[in-house]
Amino acid sequence: MHVILLGPPGVGKGTQGVLLADAMGWQRIVTGDLLRAAKSAGAPLGQEADRYMSAGELVPDQLIIDMVKEELAALPAGTGVLFDGFPRTEAQASAFSMMLQALGRAISHVVVLDAEDDVLTDRISGRRSCPTCGSVYNVALAPPRREGVCDNEGTPLVHRLDDSAETVQNRLSVYRRETEPLIAYYGGSKASVHYVRGDQEVGEVQAEVRSVLGLGA
Repeated sequence: MHVILLGPPGVGKGTQGVLLADAMGWQRIVTGDLLRAAKSAGAPLGQEADRYMSAGELVPDQLIIDMVKEELAALPAGTGVLFDGFPRTEAQASAFSMMLQALGRAISHVVVLDAEDDVLTDRISGRRSCPTCGSVYNVALAPPRREGVCDNEGTPLVHRLDDSAETVQNRLSVYRRETEPLIAYYGGSKASVHYVRGDQEVGEVQAEVRSVLGLGA
């Protein structure tokens, strides 16, 4: 099974993607992780991507597609794959579809997690992260045991600039403009599209995601 998990920032894609992939033994593909891993390993594609990132430029779609293709080609036959937050644009989706076809693969399901913008803004603007271990908290939904301090490291938590309410609104606008059209792209005959409310408890969202995919509880 090949599944795309879509949704606006703050809706919980990362959390749900990890839970689903771990439970099903699937490979979870996140392009940001691929870029970092390829750069760290000094792989040719990683070096090429780093030239763009170091210059503050966007990594070209085709380079990202090539990295995803390389990852897929290395997987054992029959491995389930979850694409978390990728593709992001219709142009990426078109190139991605052609690449999958060349590999004899296809997207079977698209799961769209969604929530109202005010819920997403509250979630993201309330996030605090540990600069040491990367743990993420939320001042309202999942606060640390001691206010402002990481449970694991005892390090003061930071509020990232891109988690400010103003920045969040811009990120949501970009999502609505560039990524939402993917739903229509896949909604024809390309895949089964399912909507799941992302403002529920984590376990409830996961159960519903598995249900729409026919995976049971």
